Amino acid sequence: MKNLALHILFLFSTLTFAANADYPAHWWQEVDRQTAPGWEVLPQDAKEGEVILSKRNELGILSNFAATDFVYKGTLYKSVEGFWQSLKYPESQDDMRATFEGIEWPYSRAEVELMTGFLAKKAGGYANANMREMGIDWVTFQGKKIKFWTVSKGVHYRLIKDALRTKAIQNPKVMEILLSTGDLKLLPDHIMGDAPPAWFYNKIWMELRKEFREQVQ
Repeated sequence: MKNLALHILFLFSTLTFAANADYPAHWWQEVDRQTAPGWEVLPQDAKEGEVILSKRNELGILSNFAATDFVYKGTLYKSVEGFWQSLKYPESQDDMRATFEGIEWPYSRAEVELMTGFLAKKAGGYANANMREMGIDWVTFQGKKIKFWTVSKGVHYRLIKDALRTKAIQNPKVMEILLSTGDLKLLPDHIMGDAPPAWFYNKIWMELRKEFREQVQ
């Protein structure tokens, strides 16, 4: 942890100008709303003191979709989205999800772990349909069942937060860009609706940004 704190201190010191002066103007660059996909929250939609974590610029590295390799609990994941969606897949042939009559899985858990972006989300869509068919509301990690859709900051929330923390620690560019956002309020680049806390990656990043700063104070 000492080495991590020194690394954060170095990054923060080199980014002081960005946290106290103007931020890159292209973070708010206007996008033609007519050509943008319906799910997207555009950069110009941010208010004063806010920024959208848009995939149209470098802030997109903070997205769960971003291809940012990290090793978590001994397993390599290509993205947080791949990690997230893999939890829905059977962990072994003995897993009840693998033996449930009439249920087919288009991918293995190991394949989903190596996915990024919309491909990982698509894999999760297949899993969601299977979960509804089986009547289950849980996922698993290392053999333990975890309630998936919950309004509390429970086990699933803490697991996702730890994965994001690991992503930042193991990817210097992620850490650099996160710290470069200074005190801006981070907002998602897609419509969230009434979702559980674990879905709000933008809020988790603000918590982690504060945590990383406190480690060097």
